[in-house]
Amino acid sequence: MRKDIFIDNNITKNFVNPLDTEYKRLIAWLMRFNPTETHRNAYLVVSNKLIAEYQRTAGTAHSAINITVIINQMTREGRLIKVSNEEIKAFKREHFKAKVVKNLTCNQEDRDHIPVVLLSERKYVLSLDMNFVKDLLNFPGFTVRAERRPQDLPYQ
Repeated sequence: MRKDIFIDNNITKNFVNPLDTEYKRLIAWLMRFNPTETHRNAYLVVSNKLIAEYQRTAGTAHSAINITVIINQMTREGRLIKVSNEEIKAFKREHFKAKVVKNLTCNQEDRDHIPVVLLSERKYVLSLDMNFVKDLLNFPGFTVRAERRPQDLPYQ
């Protein structure tokens, strides 16, 4: 199983000049790459919409490490798992039934991120958005592990 993770855009602000030791550890794990022990490597689960969010947020960041640097490196190393728009639409057609949609509390943009998480292998999420997390944790038929802080998620 790949060690994949979904990192919400509201977390990535902590990647710029991180003072927090736990964020430094998370970034080091994301950046570390071993071509001979691929089962130990980190994989980032994203979509085009999430990458666009990252870029908007990181656009003003003046740091050697921000999410765009991580994405560029992971792309070169084949560690970026990109869920296509077609996969998101197909997931929503199958799983976003009227009762499910009625109970969602997250914003419209985050509704496109739900399939990205639920199509990942581990379904690990770092997010500060409690409505998004609530919807993931209560989505029928799936088990998600969502945390607000890196040290609370066994990502390694």
